[in-house]
Amino acid sequence: MKNQLILILDFGGQYKELIASTVRSLGVYSEIKAGNIPIDEIKKLNPIGIILTGGPNSVYEDNAPIRDKDIFNLGIPIFGICYGMQLMTHVLGGIVSKGKVGEYGTVLVERENGDKFNALMSHRDVVEKLPEGFIQLAKTANCIAEASNHEKKLFMTQYHPEAKHTEGGRETFKNFLFRICGAKGDYSLDDFIEVQMKNIREQVGNGQVLLALSGGVDSAVCATILSKAIPGQLTCIFVDHGFMRLNESEEIEEVFAKRNLNFIRVNASDRFLAKIKDIFEPEKKRKLIGEEFVRVFENEAKKINADFLAQGTIYPDIVESGGTGEVIKSHHNVGGLPKDMGFKGIVEPLSQLFKDEVREVGRKLGLPNTIVERQPFPGPGLAIRIMGNVTYEKLEIVRLADAFVREELDKLQVRPNQYFAVLTDTLSVGVKGDARTYDPVVAVRAVITEDFMTADYFPVSHDVLGKMAKRITSELPVSRVVYDISPKPPATVEWE
Repeated sequence: MKNQLILILDFGGQYKELIASTVRSLGVYSEIKAGNIPIDEIKKLNPIGIILTGGPNSVYEDNAPIRDKDIFNLGIPIFGICYGMQLMTHVLGGIVSKGKVGEYGTVLVERENGDKFNALMSHRDVVEKLPEGFIQLAKTANCIAEASNHEKKLFMTQYHPEAKHTEGGRETFKNFLFRICGAKGDYSLDDFIEVQMKNIREQVGNGQVLLALSGGVDSAVCATILSKAIPGQLTCIFVDHGFMRLNESEEIEEVFAKRNLNFIRVNASDRFLAKIKDIFEPEKKRKLIGEEFVRVFENEAKKINADFLAQGTIYPDIVESGGTGEVIKSHHNVGGLPKDMGFKGIVEPLSQLFKDEVREVGRKLGLPNTIVERQPFPGPGLAIRIMGNVTYEKLEIVRLADAFVREELDKLQVRPNQYFAVLTDTLSVGVKGDARTYDPVVAVRAVITEDFMTADYFPVSHDVLGKMAKRITSELPVSRVVYDISPKPPATVEWE
């Protein structure tokens, strides 16, 4: 049975993934597509509702992404959020203009009945006049229209109900999904494993599959599903690119070599380091590392006559790599794949899941918490935790600095969701042993997050920060340590 679909049209919104995962968490399947998807394709997808995301543009400017009125005449309920509200207003005859002041962060919103609540805002443009037939539902001190609806099941908010900072945001989505769209709530992961195993068998047949195994939760869950679906046809390749954390390569080998898998470890650190020598731009580093990954897999595939390349690609990888619009950052298993791969096809059983869904599947498969709850680690590894050019000496510094950070934060009863060290490309004057030094600056990053689409810095105590800084500056050629307190957005979790 095919699940009901909520279609999310992306206009460059920073929270599009959070919208999609919120909808799914309420038991309704969602997919993200580019904002300019043709009407005919929308009809083929047959969604029960459409959500228009936010975005960085102004609807009244040239080259702003705009839909024509046809989408509002489909008879499908539509929910516009932030830019989505402005687009709906503009297209249907209302007026959008630049506001006197912007609204950013948490803002107090007042409903028409006088009730007030806090909501996350991120906009400068305002709805000056609503289109004909729309009813004002809420306002703020600076904006006369913060929420509005129309009897034709058109609904819009200037604020972001998908953000955890918005009070009652989840109820807003429930109202749209179940009262306005008539959703049945027919989506769950209960039958996901069986469905994917069936799909894998149909795609692969008797072929041999080569899996890129990183040791992270995505590739571990992927490996477990594949081993159940096609026992005896799977070879797991762990490519040690030399950018792993301290002792991590050995730990991964110890865990997976004992499992019912054909496990092969390829030591390719020199090869990867040479590939990105004198490369300073982070996107180019990511793509080169991604291409080298595939080349290594191709070499190993020739030894075992593999027909398919399997990957633990998940939905945010595709979205961030430009699969639905703007590139945020390329992932080595998406943006860096060359066209002449040499495999019959790619097997990606997790490609439509968000991280929290992957973890849930891992638990259903009986994987231990040490794997299911493993701290996220980027595919290019420490290569993108070194700002600019990567060298062996820099890798040794950041590897140990990162180990010191994790050792100190691992002692806490309540820990951040992700924490690590970054070797910046900034040099700073210092003094060691009465001698002047001019050494790199290390940044420490620790965040708390529910979904990794938004994040706040973790309030590490000064005592713990002092211990980390002392270890790093005493034992490594580092002049000073700084702590990153930037939220996401505007920052990302990783520095590159």
